[in-house]
Amino acid sequence: MREFYVAGRGTLAPWAPPKHLVTTGPYRRSRNPMYVGVITILIGWSMLWDSRTLLIYALVVAAAVYVRVLLAEEPWAARNFGAEWEAYRARVPRWFI
Repeated sequence: MREFYVAGRGTLAPWAPPKHLVTTGPYRRSRNPMYVGVITILIGWSMLWDSRTLLIYALVVAAAVYVRVLLAEEPWAARNFGAEWEAYRARVPRWFI
């Protein structure tokens, strides 16, 4: 979140989005490191507590995040950051793979 405030000159909130494309910090290696972190934590908890229910929840969250990124966040970035977004998209994976 710090990177959005410092490098992006904005926030995660829709009413104050970043003014600059954030490509520093964890965003150098993944276009969505916060989502990767949340899903990793949920999967870890499901393993820790041997919970099939929590694993299913983690998978549902992962699917919802994937759809949100594809249908909302990436088109928004393309509209707002144009060629800079395309160059970033070409060199940094959406997740880590």
